[in-house]
Amino acid sequence: MRVERLWKAALEISQAAQGSGDLVPLRTELVAQPALQPFVLRRLLSATPKHLRREGPRPNPFLPWDRALEVERLGHSHVLLLNKFPVQPGHLLVITQDWAPQAGWIALADWQAVAYLAEDTAGFWFFNSCAAAGASQPHRHLQLLPRHAGEASCPLVETFRSQLRQESPAWPWCYRLSARQCPNDPSELQALYLRHAEELGLGDPRHDPQPRHPYNLLFDDEWFLTVRRDQEHCAGYSVNGLGFAGYLLATKRSDLSWLLCHGPWELLRRVATPL
Repeated sequence: MRVERLWKAALEISQAAQGSGDLVPLRTELVAQPALQPFVLRRLLSATPKHLRREGPRPNPFLPWDRALEVERLGHSHVLLLNKFPVQPGHLLVITQDWAPQAGWIALADWQAVAYLAEDTAGFWFFNSCAAAGASQPHRHLQLLPRHAGEASCPLVETFRSQLRQESPAWPWCYRLSARQCPNDPSELQALYLRHAEELGLGDPRHDPQPRHPYNLLFDDEWFLTVRRDQEHCAGYSVNGLGFAGYLLATKRSDLSWLLCHGPWELLRRVATPL
């Protein structure tokens, strides 16, 4: 049973940071559309944060990072931060203390930082490799939405389990889904990451300076998913790793009638690399 010390600390710091204005939760409302299930669609009510807008160059918010959002230093290489614009309370980021590009290869030290946090707190992890995969910042960061024991990590978790049991058909885009055996083992995470990258044509860090194509990573204690991407948005919906977990966000640009007509699976198909 995990002790969830870091998650509890994050929630306490979150309250103080929200009071001081250093943390700004995104205000959303659930869009009740049974036809979209099991996907969860929420409508953004807040103004779109500057870091999510496409125009102009953006400064690096992690160099230096906001000390009001710091939860704990993870050795000398990484730090655990609160997301300034969280999608849920306690939305966490594992970032490198020094500059490392989001578009570069995830290193063993990154997986070791992930494993350290995973020993304490379970949840749904995701990584957006670059802007074309939905990344809003160029500095290396992996994201965690904490979950209690027995809680579903994301809306599509049963779909992932069904595929791993070979009880449901494969999707018509480029991806790899693997079962995990050792939830807190960084070497397992690195091995799955590199194997998926090779099989999806993303390349190999021994030969390629950075991955050849955009991609998303999603994982929890049971499974590890890599999706190769072609584009970041469709029909006004910006899709990052959360989209492939079943979480969709509608903004003023989003076309709800298109989504209801074509369905969320078609949305994912159009932003992923086709087979």
